[in-house]
Amino acid sequence: MPRPHRLRPISSARSGLSLRSLRTASIAVLAVLLGTGGGIAGAVGGAGTAVGKAGTAAGKAGVAARETGTAGAARTSGAPPHRAAVPMAAAPYEYLGWGNPQNPAAVMAATGTKWFTLAFILSDGGCNPKWDGDRALTGGIDESAIKAIRAKGGDVVISAGGWSGAKLGEKCGSASALAGAYQKVIDAYRLKALDIDIENTEFSNPTVRKRVIDALKIVKTRNPGIITYVTMGTTPDGPDANGKDLIKKGAAAGLDNDGWIVMPFDFGGHSGTMGKATVSALEGLKSVVKSAYGSSDADAYRHIGVSSMNGKTDQADETVTLADFRTILAYAQQHHIARFAFWSVNRDRPCGPGSDGDSCSGVSQEPYAYTKVVVKYGG
Repeated sequence: MPRPHRLRPISSARSGLSLRSLRTASIAVLAVLLGTGGGIAGAVGGAGTAVGKAGTAAGKAGVAARETGTAGAARTSGAPPHRAAVPMAAAPYEYLGWGNPQNPAAVMAATGTKWFTLAFILSDGGCNPKWDGDRALTGGIDESAIKAIRAKGGDVVISAGGWSGAKLGEKCGSASALAGAYQKVIDAYRLKALDIDIENTEFSNPTVRKRVIDALKIVKTRNPGIITYVTMGTTPDGPDANGKDLIKKGAAAGLDNDGWIVMPFDFGGHSGTMGKATVSALEGLKSVVKSAYGSSDADAYRHIGVSSMNGKTDQADETVTLADFRTILAYAQQHHIARFAFWSVNRDRPCGPGSDGDSCSGVSQEPYAYTKVVVKYGG
């Protein structure tokens, strides 16, 4: 199955442009948005230099949101406790270094969304985290965007990984070193939630998969209450062999991961609508989680999630429509899954003349139409 090209821009594949040149152009656009012409400079300045003041300590929101079951133990098969609303359960991806990023404050004002998943943290060539592998964690456009989001009452999940680039899971030689790299990101922004988007060679290597699991267990111990998501590709029937192994390793290690998330697109063929294919993939994921952790159906549902793609995917004959998103929303609301996200806010607008798949959805839509569906999900 072709895996999602989450960090491989569609236009670069067509035009031969380098990923770095696309990132540079996107960063320049975002810098304008974050300046006086973007309408959010005042919000950025008002956020002040103390990023931590914009959010409470990581434990407070996370403890209320997380289930209280014991990590690694068989989960209760009785009636599950009431699941409180989880503010980061709906957090669409935005990539500030790719695809003509949209102004986060404008998206918040137009849709009511409060949370974004910001991509991607990569290796700088060693076991050191940087935005896209080359921008410092703080002091640049990424920090400015996070301050602006928090100044408007929102917050962020930060995602490490993706399809392309050097991955921390491969460059860090041990679980403790990898956990230390993740911790730098958590500390830089006092994060309440962290997403590990494990793809490509990081996903296919069993040693690296185990390293990621063990590192996350260290992270959970060091940061009580932090929400963690592990995001991976999928088949229409659920996780492939690598995905199943990853989840089984998590259960065996006693990792109380808050959400095992699949990306149900780029299938390479399926029957029915993408909404139905997504539901099928999620049901398969639920069965794997239930079996690995020895949990009830209800508990397994609460520990799975979806990160879809809006509009045209990387495959020419595959489209995720707004109707498909509404199908996914209904499923999420029925089963109270851990997460409903999508790739990406950058693309949540109609295509104009000369636009490409990096910066628009490829379908007829109103601006922010997909985000407006996702924001209805509360966990």
